[in-house]
Amino acid sequence: MFTHYDWNAITANLAFLWDGMVLSLGLAALAIAGGMVGGMLMALLRLSSFKPFAIFAYLYVNLFRAVPLILVIFWFYFLVPVALGRPVGPFYSALIAFVLFETAYYCEIIRAGIQGIPRGQMAAALATGLSRWQAMRHIILPQALRNMTPVLVTQCVVLFQDTSLVYVVTLRDFMTSASIVASRDFKLVELYTFAALVYLVICLAGSSLARYLQHRTAMR
Repeated sequence: MFTHYDWNAITANLAFLWDGMVLSLGLAALAIAGGMVGGMLMALLRLSSFKPFAIFAYLYVNLFRAVPLILVIFWFYFLVPVALGRPVGPFYSALIAFVLFETAYYCEIIRAGIQGIPRGQMAAALATGLSRWQAMRHIILPQALRNMTPVLVTQCVVLFQDTSLVYVVTLRDFMTSASIVASRDFKLVELYTFAALVYLVICLAGSSLARYLQHRTAMR
């Protein structure tokens, strides 16, 4: 079916496409790290007995979950330089947007994981003389992280897919690189098919890992 297409257009531009993939993977890795840290802190704030903290976290999560990611990217691409009075650059603007956006989603995943641990474990830990923070750090969080790992991996896969949105701030990620080659060399079918297969392989690998971790968790 595809024998009359010129697949050499892909091999001839592998280095160019790889540079885009490096940016996509790097942005995703940094956003995952920042989002996980932010999500952990925001989850603890949501579960705090100090109402102002809990209300702030509630409003933060619902704000970022109510707007599309592309709008958040536009916010920080245009507003952060205005607020700082100097240019920030498209990469850092996109990274800030991704971290803050993903923080809201990781927060809810982590909060659900913590709330899934029986309350009696916290009471038992406090009865042994541990402080609430020590009980959370040594007893609750390790169990919660084990249970929520499959969902966290799934969210990482979604985040990687979302990196394709950075074309709106002129960043040359993998998808943008494929589009540039496709338009320049008039190889639309070849490049977009290749891009689809790459995303498919990466996302299937992530989904398989999530299912494996879910199976391992269920067996414990």
